[in-house]
Amino acid sequence: MTAESTVPSPGGQPRDLGFSPVSVMPSRRTAAGFRFPARRPRPRPASPLPLLAADGAAACAGALVLGRPVLVGLLVAASLLLRPHLPRPTTGVLDELPAVCGRIVVAWLALAAAVAAYAPQQALSARTLALGVLLQSTASCTGRGLVHWRRRVVLRDRPRAALVVGPAATAQRVAAAVLRHPRCGVRPVGVVAEDPDGAEGLPVLTTGGEVERALIQNGVRDVLAVHPSVRSEQAPLLRALAESGCTVWEVDADSPAYGSRAQLAGFACRRLDLGTARRRGSAGKRLLDVTVSGTLLLLVSPLLLVCALVLRLTGGPGVVFRQERIGKDGRPFTLLKFRTHRPVDEHEAATRWSVAGEVRMSWFCRFLRRTSLDELLQLWNVLRGDMSLVGPRPERPYFVAQFGQTYPGYAARHRMQTGITGLAQIQGLRGDTSIEDRARFDNAYIDNWSLWQDVCILLRTAAALVRPTGS
Repeated sequence: MTAESTVPSPGGQPRDLGFSPVSVMPSRRTAAGFRFPARRPRPRPASPLPLLAADGAAACAGALVLGRPVLVGLLVAASLLLRPHLPRPTTGVLDELPAVCGRIVVAWLALAAAVAAYAPQQALSARTLALGVLLQSTASCTGRGLVHWRRRVVLRDRPRAALVVGPAATAQRVAAAVLRHPRCGVRPVGVVAEDPDGAEGLPVLTTGGEVERALIQNGVRDVLAVHPSVRSEQAPLLRALAESGCTVWEVDADSPAYGSRAQLAGFACRRLDLGTARRRGSAGKRLLDVTVSGTLLLLVSPLLLVCALVLRLTGGPGVVFRQERIGKDGRPFTLLKFRTHRPVDEHEAATRWSVAGEVRMSWFCRFLRRTSLDELLQLWNVLRGDMSLVGPRPERPYFVAQFGQTYPGYAARHRMQTGITGLAQIQGLRGDTSIEDRARFDNAYIDNWSLWQDVCILLRTAAALVRPTGS
C-alpha cells in the first residue's frame, strides 16, 4: 500500500510537453479532457453468417460421397465446429486456403476415426476420404471466394472515412498511399497535425473546430496514427476519438507489412484499444479485490484495533479520518484512513496537498504514515466496491479539477476504478514527484490491463512494504 501523494514542489513541476492544441469542442467533455460529439454506435462488424453458410454448403457437397444421412450430419457438424476463425482480416480466399483445407482434413479424419471405432464394418476407404476432402475443399474455397469478392466490392464502393494523425509529411505520405489502394476500404479525408509543414495533399487540421467538422461532416469511423510518438503525445485525443465511436489503428509508416498480422496498403498496422476502461476480466478483478481485501481485513483486524487504541489514547477522539475522493467515472466516494493530522478547517482539509512535513504530528502518526499503516482502512473501501486493490490513486475534487486542466491525460485515469496501489506507485511516483508522470503510468496501466498485472503489482507493493519510505 502506498502513502498519499504530494504536489511537486515549484522546482519539481513537470515541464510542459507542448501538447497539441487540437481540442474537439462539441457538446460534452470526455475523460481525456476533450469535447466530443455524443458517442456514436460503432460500425457493425462483418456478419459471420455468409461464411458460415458457405462452410455448411461445402460440407454438404463433400458429404455426397458418403451416402449415409447420419454420417452427413456428423461431417457437417464437425466442419462447422472447426471452421477457421482467422486472427486478421484476409484479402481473399488464398490467404485462408491453408487454414480452411487443414480443418477440412481434420474433420474428415475425425469422422473416419469415429466410424472405425463404432462401426468397423462401414469404415471409410482412403479413396472416399480423398474424394470427400477434395469436393469439400473445392466447394468451400469457391463459396468463401464469392463472399470475400462481395465484401471487397462493398468496401471499394463505400469506403470508411478516416483521419490520419501524425507529423504532416509522414501523414500525407501514408494518406496518399491508402488513397491509391481503394480496395483497402479506407478513405482518408484529413490530416491532424500541429504544423502543416508545407506538405501538399489532404487538408491539415490544426484546431479543434476543424477536427470536429471533419469528424461530423465526413462521418469519420477510422483513425490512423502514423508515427511512434503519436500514441503517447496524442493519447488523450486518440482516446477521445475512440470514445466517440472511431476505430484507432497504429500504422508503421516506415516498415513494410511482411509477416504482420494486419496490413493497410502495404503498411503494417494493428488496432489500438483506447476506448473506455476494458470490461473484460472485470469479474475476475472484483473477485480478486473481495478475496484479498476480505482476507487481509480478517488477518490485520488485531493490528487495526491496536492502532485505533493508541491513536485514541495519544490523540483523543476521532480515530478514523473520512475524506471525499473522486473515483471511477468522476463519482465521489468517502475514503477511510486512520487520522494522522487534524486540519484547521474544512478548507485546509480539501485544499492542502501534503502534511508530510507537519511539525505538530506525533511520533506514532509519523510511524503510521511512514509504514503506510494509516491506509489499511481502505481495505474496507475495496470490500465495499468504492475502490480496487490496484488502480490509479484517488484524489480530492479540488485537485482533480486542477490537474485535469493542467496535465493532458490526467482525467482519463478515471476510466477505471481507483486503487490503493498502482503502476505509478511501484515506479516510485509517490511523494514529491511528477503528476504528469503519474498520469502517464496510470493510463499505461489501464490501456494494458490484465489480471496478472494486478497480481504482479500487489506482489511488488508487498515487497516495498519491507522498505517503506512513507510520505
